[in-house]
Amino acid sequence: MNIVRKINDELAIAGQITLEQLKKIADEGYKSVLNLRLPDETGLLADEQDKTELLGLYYLNLPTKTDDINHQNTLKIYQTITELPKPILIHCDNSIRSAAIVLLYIAMKQGITFEKAIEKIINLGLI
Repeated sequence: MNIVRKINDELAIAGQITLEQLKKIADEGYKSVLNLRLPDETGLLADEQDKTELLGLYYLNLPTKTDDINHQNTLKIYQTITELPKPILIHCDNSIRSAAIVLLYIAMKQGITFEKAIEKIINLGLI
């Protein structure tokens, strides 16, 4: 089971989540789940969207490869995170993509340029 890591009051990250974790985050007051996994990845939770929505959470899948983390795609994800009800759990397979996306989101929200933010993410070894 992957660990759900709370980053701040609005965002948490995880690798692939289980049904038990979905139930727990719903009980803890989370409002949305953003899945960054691609449909051809192994180890996906079967019917994740249906299971998430049955728990009363918003669900969105934005398939994102690490190689696709660029300015244009990050702006799209930034806008999505901004619009989703919070708190949000953002997950991928091992939490590396979700960590990179959350750090980019926080940096850009604080006014750091994409270029500076991506430099920090690369220096952390996340992409």
